[in-house]
Order: sequence, then structure tokens, then C-alpha cells
Amino acid sequence: MTVVVFVAIGYYFLITLGVINLLPLGIIFLCFVILSGIFISKLAVDPLKEYITNLQNLSKETLHELNLPISTIKTNSQMLKRNFEDEKSLKRIERIESACDMLQERYHELEYMIKMQSREILDELFSLEDLVRERVSFVSRIYPHMKFNLTLETLDIVSDKKGLAKVIDNIIDNGIKYSESSKNIDISIKKSSLFIQDYGIGMDEVELLEIFDNYYQTNANMQGFGIGLSMVKRFCDKNDILLSFHSEKESGTQVELNFKNKIGN
Repeated sequence: MTVVVFVAIGYYFLITLGVINLLPLGIIFLCFVILSGIFISKLAVDPLKEYITNLQNLSKETLHELNLPISTIKTNSQMLKRNFEDEKSLKRIERIESACDMLQERYHELEYMIKMQSREILDELFSLEDLVRERVSFVSRIYPHMKFNLTLETLDIVSDKKGLAKVIDNIIDNGIKYSESSKNIDISIKKSSLFIQDYGIGMDEVELLEIFDNYYQTNANMQGFGIGLSMVKRFCDKNDILLSFHSEKESGTQVELNFKNKIGN
């Protein structure tokens, strides 16, 4: 339709009016093209913008509604715990509490993603040692059979704390999933780096080149979507954190996060 209008206008000026000087005609065409582009872009973008706004509002409302049942479960499980003394009942309540903690963690992740989309994420000064201990405590409740060996020096950094917590969770979770024959995960902070070492199946050089691809998994039978390390890489690149992997087949993998550009004063 736009082409037909252009041809009709050109025919009218050149044939009907017999215009010889093409400069005014060119200016008119340029103005018409710009106006058409703006109009077409607005028609295309406005529905998408409205859809995104509605989706964000729905996410915020859903997130708000999730907070109440999570708080209710936690409060009532703590009250029930006081009324039971037998070991079986207490273990069942502990499993409920662990599941509730996982739900709350997903709640915080959704909240983080919404804030990230709205550009509300701000860097803050915090202790990396405290954050690592917090994340290990959380993961230990999910994987009670694993042994986490911590050697943590004090290190204060300035970064996106919630995003980094997700990164640490993903790296530890990957280490556990691929450590079928070992129950040990070594985590250390030395100088300006965080090291997370597993003793699982490891990777060769070819696999190391592919681990950051979306949906890539070294073990096709492993549960999950294979997007964890892709997210880790994006976060580290965006936040000026140096990420490196050292791995050997059947010897395990060591992940290093270097914070030399993020050290707080």
C-alpha cells in the first residue's frame, strides 16, 4: 500500500504537474517516508508495549500473592514443630520447611528478575564470605548428603548481591549434579577470587568450549534445562567479574570468580 502511494505521488508530480526540479519532490518523499515509518512503528510497537506492561503487572501481582502462603506455611510449620517430639514427625516438618525455603528462594529470584527488567538493581557493598556461607547453608538443606569444605578469607566487594547469589547457587548445583562418585565440594576465597571445586566427571577441552551455550549439557540424562552456566556467563560479563573454568575428565571441575575489579574500599 505504501509503495502504491509513493508511485501515485510520483506520477502526479512528474506527469500531471510536469515538475522538472526533483529536489522539492525528493524532500516531500523523504518527509512522507519518515512519517510513514513513525506511523507503522507505532502500530507495531504499541501492542507489544501494552503486552509487556500487562505481563509485568501480572508478575508483580502474582509475586505479591505468593508471599502470603509462603509466610503462612513457615509460621504454621514452626508452631507445629513445638507440639511434636517424635523424630519422624520432626523430620517431616523439616522437609516442609526446606520445601518452603526453596519456594521463598524462587520468590526472591522472580522479584530480582522483575527489578532487573525495570533497571532497579543497584550495586552494594557486602562481605563475600558471609554471602558464600549463606548460600552453602541454603544448598545444604537441599543436599544434606554433600560435604562442603570451606576455606574463606575476608573479602568485601561491591556488586549485585542477589544476582551473585544466583550465580553461586548455579555453580554449586552444577558441581553437585555432576559429582555422582564424590560427596565433597571445596569452596575457598583467596585474595580476590572465589573458587568452587567439585570432584565429579569433569570436562574435556571440547566440552569447555560449549558449556556456555544455551541448553547444552555434558550429560543428556541430567535433569534441568542447561541454561545455568549461560546465565552465569552473562552476569559475570555484565558485572565485570572474571569467570574461568579448569577441568579434567574424571578429575572434577574448578570454577573461579575473580573480583579484582569489584573490591570495596
